[in-house]
Amino acid sequence: MELCPVMQAQNIIAGKWKIVILWNLSTQTKRFNELQRLLPNISKGILTRQLRELEDDQLVHREVYKEVPPKVEYSLTPLGQSFIPIIDNMGEWSKKHLKSK
Repeated sequence: MELCPVMQAQNIIAGKWKIVILWNLSTQTKRFNELQRLLPNISKGILTRQLRELEDDQLVHREVYKEVPPKVEYSLTPLGQSFIPIIDNMGEWSKKHLKSK
């Protein structure tokens, strides 16, 4: 059974933190600890899982540098970059229609 396009997109970005992770990577490449500092309410395990899922879905690129201590950086792929205007539109919609809580 073929999923509708909206359901396919929802399956990729489903997860409490994925949109926020993508938005934080939209400005520049970041290391794991940088992302964790930007998202203080996320556990290390959840951040790891969400990043892996985004990598599996080809929205995030994970670069491992062979050095001691190991260095890992995360950045958006072209597919991930193409999603940023949608996130920006969601933010504009929120500002226009939702009251701050």
